[in-house]
Amino acid sequence: MGSMDKEVVSELPPFFRIYKDGSVERTRGSPIVPPSPEDPETGVSSKDITVSENPKISARVYLPKLTQVTTQKLPVLVYYHGGAFCIESAFSLVETKLMNSLVAEAKIVAISIEYQLAPENPILGIYEDCWTALQWVCSHSPAEGGNKEPWLSTYGNFEKVFIGGDSSGGNIAHNILMRAGRESLPGGVKIYGGLLTHPYFWGSKPVGREVTENREKIVSDQVWRFLYPTAPGGIDNPMMNFNAPDAPSLAQLGCCRLLVSAAELDELWSRCVLYYNTVKESGWKGEVEFVDVEGEEHAFHILNYESENAKKMIKRLASFLLK
Repeated sequence: MGSMDKEVVSELPPFFRIYKDGSVERTRGSPIVPPSPEDPETGVSSKDITVSENPKISARVYLPKLTQVTTQKLPVLVYYHGGAFCIESAFSLVETKLMNSLVAEAKIVAISIEYQLAPENPILGIYEDCWTALQWVCSHSPAEGGNKEPWLSTYGNFEKVFIGGDSSGGNIAHNILMRAGRESLPGGVKIYGGLLTHPYFWGSKPVGREVTENREKIVSDQVWRFLYPTAPGGIDNPMMNFNAPDAPSLAQLGCCRLLVSAAELDELWSRCVLYYNTVKESGWKGEVEFVDVEGEEHAFHILNYESENAKKMIKRLASFLLK
């Protein structure tokens, strides 16, 4: 291959470079790790499955250690990983650690979705992948009788389906919840709860303590504009800015319980607070909780999974899933 082919045509630091030959080199992200029949630390079992061949969607499914033959059905968590829509994976080390801890603590069945990343997959394609994956999960409900994945059909309680995500995955989870408020899911499944940790929302006008000058230089601003340059409204597209003038009311969120969590030192902190307050004031009929962790950075519970605060955070998320 000639050196001309390896010419960089565009890049989104610190995440990736796109070369002239069309290849994409990711410059961040944690290593991929295999699933485990029984994780030595948590006893959680995991396996990788195919959700759809076209589009190409796979997932890692998790099952807690079942001490006795259980007839009790377990809550189901459908999870969307973070990584600015363009890095990380359901199969990465940090996301696998997160899911193992959460599944062990909350005793749930979880399915972490491996959606196709940007820039190869456009942003709208990512949301579509994630909705398709949720429909597939709901097809395992008793009303549908799907048994493609026995862990879901055998152990899943489809009266207690949660959707969760961190960072860009939190943004995806929000948009999926809004769609679930408008459209029905297979088997008449209703989403019970939503779990948004450090969700990635942004807008052209600063809120709270956000930086007021040179906003276009902030990563939160750049990611969306780079990956979705044709977005109607740009950074104020309702999928990114829930507070935009033309954004639908958050009263439409398709779940009855919601947990929003923020980290004090995260540049997204003010937006998380605003989201929580906007939900509360929207007339939404559900119950919303807010968790704010002092002295911590964005996605600390994932990136610094050994820390005391990370362990506390997992317990807090688990207690929400157990209610």
